[in-house]
Amino acid sequence: MYLIRRVFKCKPRTTRKAAELITKIGEAYMDAGQRSQIRVYFSGGTVPGPADTLYMDWTSEAIESPGREGNVTPREIIMPLWTEALEYVEEDHIEFYEMFEPRGHTGR
Repeated sequence: MYLIRRVFKCKPRTTRKAAELITKIGEAYMDAGQRSQIRVYFSGGTVPGPADTLYMDWTSEAIESPGREGNVTPREIIMPLWTEALEYVEEDHIEFYEMFEPRGHTGR
């Protein structure tokens, strides 16, 4: 199992607006069956952490290219949202983490 996290460095005082759009993008991927439950969160406002930084993460059984053959994304929904979100985002990147699960662990 992997944790996949997109990190967005937002222009000052635009993080909440960007969060609204990034959430809609994540929900569109979820509705299309492309992602598990997403979480959107940020730091640097009223909590410690890098200023104006927004995160969206989800888990996946495998790391797969979104451009893989046969993968259909809801581009008609996502592209206008990305265009608008990029007005608030200075830079972004993606991070991948392998989830640790001890041997014999059956959950909580």
